[in-house]
Amino acid sequence: MSSNQTNKSKAELHFYEAFLRLKENKPKNLPRGTKVSQNNVAKEAGVDPSALRKTRYPELINEIQQWIDDNPQTGKSTDNKKSKTNSEQILALKKRIDELTIQRDQATSKLLEAQIKLIEMANEIKRLSE
Repeated sequence: MSSNQTNKSKAELHFYEAFLRLKENKPKNLPRGTKVSQNNVAKEAGVDPSALRKTRYPELINEIQQWIDDNPQTGKSTDNKKSKTNSEQILALKKRIDELTIQRDQATSKLLEAQIKLIEMANEIKRLSE
């Protein structure tokens, strides 16, 4: 924190702590990987986003904005990576389903052939017994 902590209100200290947790990707109230933003700092602090106003906390808001400008966040690319990973998993699972379907069909075919062979043998035994 850039200014003297003794001059800060308890609420402002909570906002600063939330801001630090988000910067370090160690949030308590939001999921890991949450982007740093004014709204998310308020949410991480456990209050409504409207409580964190520039008129009340101009220094903190400026620090948040400066940090955002200095540290471009890659939330969208992370989402794209997750999406790509999910797509790859879906394709792998579809391929596995196709393989298992072929195996099932082959096993069913062999079973039917065996049943036909059994019926033919039973008929042959019956014919020879007569």
